[in-house]
Amino acid sequence: MHKGKGMKFVGDSRISAEKTSQIPKDYSEYPGRTEAFWPNFLLKEWLVGAVFLVGFLCLTLAHTPPLEGMADPTDAAYIPLPDWYFLFLYELLKYEFASGDWVLMGILVMPGLAFGALLLAPFLDNGPGRRPHQRPIANGMMILGLISVIWLTYESAAHVDWEARAEANKPIPESSVTIDTEHEGYAVYENNCMTCHGGELEGGPAAPTLLGIEYSAEEIADIAVNGIGGMPGGIFTGSDEELEQLADFIITVNESAE
Repeated sequence: MHKGKGMKFVGDSRISAEKTSQIPKDYSEYPGRTEAFWPNFLLKEWLVGAVFLVGFLCLTLAHTPPLEGMADPTDAAYIPLPDWYFLFLYELLKYEFASGDWVLMGILVMPGLAFGALLLAPFLDNGPGRRPHQRPIANGMMILGLISVIWLTYESAAHVDWEARAEANKPIPESSVTIDTEHEGYAVYENNCMTCHGGELEGGPAAPTLLGIEYSAEEIADIAVNGIGGMPGGIFTGSDEELEQLADFIITVNESAE
């Protein structure tokens, strides 16, 4: 019996008493290199998490993410983009080997292999050392994955004019819009347009907003009768006088919103 080493029991002379490959070493073998999980180690983890969370919240307050306007299904020129943390996958689908006939490679095979490799990294490189040069496989895979995500995200974001995109789709605050229900064209709008374009011209799932448009009264009247884009003609059924009142009402609302 040795102090701090425990006792050794040998039941078969063919088995070496020093064969302890499956038995974890006692903590006394690592003086000064161990610590209690609670509260020492867990407290450090919580502190790191708290610093990261506070920093992330400060970043969101300092740089408000751009919000776009209401979705417009009639705008065929609009190019939808995923959130920033999926931009690298969005960029990946632009390459020939991950799009078209090979789209399954881009949406399933390649991301699956990449994330699967990261999950298996601790098992592929399970050496006892904790320094970076002692874990070449795990660290190499992690660095390669990090570089790939950063580069693909940068390539995707670099071709987007975020300020112009946000400004073009910027919704007009409700407080800046004045709806004059006493206007003679309001009743015409209510009977012909409100169902699709909303009570405050804000638009809806089936029609775009009428706020911020730059059409003249004649163009608005023509659109109301003949339609435009995904809007069919023949929706307006009033008289010529009512058509003029409708166009004047829409222009008046837009002027009040400026």
